[in-house]
Amino acid sequence: DAAYISFKKGPTQVTTIRITEDVAIDLGLYEEIVGIEILDASVHLGFKKEAPKIELENLVLA
Repeated sequence: DAAYISFKKGPTQVTTIRITEDVAIDLGLYEEIVGIEILDASVHLGFKKEAPKIELENLVLA
């Protein structure tokens, strides 16, 4: 399973940087993070494949 967290709407040109075998970060034209891909997401994020649930609190975009 995989998860993709997007920080920008719509298509954009990206450069992908592989952080680990399972985690990659997509950078936009100005080296801003536009997305994060996580492979084996249920393992890394600690949820069951049958009932995935992730709660995010107090997120502030700078």
